[in-house]
Amino acid sequence: MATPLFSHRKFWAECFGPAPELPMSRAEMDALGWDSCDIIIVTGDAYVDHPSFGMAVIGRLLEAQGFRVGIIAQPDWTTTADFQALGEPNLFFGVASGNMDSMINRYTADKKRRNDDAYTPGNTGDKRPDRAVIVYSQRLRQAYRQVPLVIGSIEASLRRIAHYDYWSDKIRRSVLLDSSADLLLYGNAERAIVDLAHRLAAGEPIHKIRDLRGTAFVRKRVPDGWQVIDSTSIDVVGPISKPIDPYVDTATASCATQVDAAEVVEPVRFMGNIKDHEGNAVIRIPSFEQVRSDPALYAHASRVLHKETNPHNARPLVQSHGDRELWLNAPPIPLETDELDQVFELPYTRVPHSVYGDARIVAYEMIRHSVNIMRGCFGGCTFCSITEHEGRIIQNRSEDSIIREIEQIRDTSPAFTGVISDLGGPTANMWRLACNSKEVEAKCRKLSCVFPGICKNLNTDQMPLVKLYRRARGVKGVKKVLIASGLRYDLAVQSPEYVKELVTHHVGGYLKIAPEHTEGAPLSKMMKPGIGSYEKFRAMFEKYSIAAGKKQYLIPYFIAAHPGTSDRDMMNLALWLKENKYRADQVQTFYPSPMATATAMYHSGKNPLKRVTHHSDSMPTVKGQTQRRLHKAFLRYHDPDNWPTLRQALKKMGRADLIGNGKHQLVPSRQPAKHHPVVSPGSKPFATQHNGVVRVPRQSKRNSRV
Repeated sequence: MATPLFSHRKFWAECFGPAPELPMSRAEMDALGWDSCDIIIVTGDAYVDHPSFGMAVIGRLLEAQGFRVGIIAQPDWTTTADFQALGEPNLFFGVASGNMDSMINRYTADKKRRNDDAYTPGNTGDKRPDRAVIVYSQRLRQAYRQVPLVIGSIEASLRRIAHYDYWSDKIRRSVLLDSSADLLLYGNAERAIVDLAHRLAAGEPIHKIRDLRGTAFVRKRVPDGWQVIDSTSIDVVGPISKPIDPYVDTATASCATQVDAAEVVEPVRFMGNIKDHEGNAVIRIPSFEQVRSDPALYAHASRVLHKETNPHNARPLVQSHGDRELWLNAPPIPLETDELDQVFELPYTRVPHSVYGDARIVAYEMIRHSVNIMRGCFGGCTFCSITEHEGRIIQNRSEDSIIREIEQIRDTSPAFTGVISDLGGPTANMWRLACNSKEVEAKCRKLSCVFPGICKNLNTDQMPLVKLYRRARGVKGVKKVLIASGLRYDLAVQSPEYVKELVTHHVGGYLKIAPEHTEGAPLSKMMKPGIGSYEKFRAMFEKYSIAAGKKQYLIPYFIAAHPGTSDRDMMNLALWLKENKYRADQVQTFYPSPMATATAMYHSGKNPLKRVTHHSDSMPTVKGQTQRRLHKAFLRYHDPDNWPTLRQALKKMGRADLIGNGKHQLVPSRQPAKHHPVVSPGSKPFATQHNGVVRVPRQSKRNSRV
């Protein structure tokens, strides 16, 4: 049973009350009457006091517990000067890379440096270092060696064990060891950081705090009394699904196969009798040295970690790094609705810190009039890291709390024009969706509730969301409520009334949606529904758009070069795009983000959705730049710059019949003497329809899936 988030006795410094904005300088501390900070948060993002920014959420939450919290945002990492700007904190430093992993923030999927940064004033790309958590921690250790150091944010969360690093193309140690931090907090860390702060304030040494959920730390050895189970002795039931027809409507496919039932009832079997030690069992996954040298063991470790993510049944994990033991406690218990409401209703100013003046912060401008209604995702898409960070159990805000935030935006934002840009979260339409049985949920270790079909135990009723939409757009002063978060269309079609409501009132001309592919092989590796579900949703979308008298278009997103994708799969996708008259101006190439299941596929060539052995079948992975460029070229089949590459590939594949000017051919046989680029340099994203062809806008590099 988790301690309620706001039940702690407040720290003595609550007498100062909430700060107008958390201080970023000594002068601001003096104005507040503070002689010191209790906790200082160092972050790679500009400080925006808005609940969509992690440092604001944690800072305001700790402030509500009575602590004095300071912010050091985007410090100069070449010296220790900026890290000493607020002095030494009384309790600890908290280090975060920001809302994104710093490497994903700074580099494209082709490993090219970005020139911009949406989380930096002026959108400049030079205000944070590579591997920000490590660099910031090193500077803090130089300046304040004895002060407790705690790391968190998505970068620390997704690098909590030995992990494949795409940019160096090697296995790196846990970020906890490389940062020399005392404690790592992973996932949504509100419970852990509140408990930690109060225990440190009570005088408990940080090296004694070893029982907090959602934390990782280093030990010299496993304590006495623990039953250690070697993960390689775990007998996991075979593949999670039978091969699927990519054109089947997976929304109605049966999910209650014998394999699924086995995963729910007894997902893993441990060698030996551990009945008497069930509360003190820890799973040992292969060591850093083992996964570094053996890709199959890396895939196996990834599989075990993902199976141990349900907070109701997960056991701790331990992984050796040399002569030290990296210990991961079980994931945090999700926040209850009233707790999440209180987190989102803390006294945020909802604007950037005043030190930035009129400088533009693009990420803030994108979300300042949006409202986050939930956390988590039970989709389990293998290329996505959301579930590894936020969990598979949806955490919901109440309808009243959401409406209060809309009213606050209306009443306090000078830039508000009556349009709420989004009511959403990781997925737009998972609000209040959950397992129908708490007993089943407590035992389940399935990686997805919607693959290969929607689980029979999942509540898919989206009428509460329809009610929320209606109430939100009925708020006085609100002209339009848009839905901009990614939509899970296989769930949407379960509630036609929801699709009708969405299409009739909440689409701003274009609705982004992510089928990702059309072919069975890559879709099964992505754990995405078949294209049949997309076609069903598209038919409903078009039907209700016509009924509403609106010209509206779906913007489908696709991934090139995902593990398990062959050249022929990409060719078939290109043919589908041409047949459906879609043209993508920019495409998304698979990005191996830390800890994602698809990243384990990419590195190992094994499929961790099945039991992994040294003899299990290998799967195709797209690693070379030549093949990655080819897969991107198939998605942009209409661009003359790609025609020579595609002609050569089609001939090699024995499909020269697709070269020519015919309606069913993919690329012309001749190159034009001169042609203009499809998108001119510096042009803005767009989506238009011309002669029946829908142009798909550039897909944002700030994709929430990573």
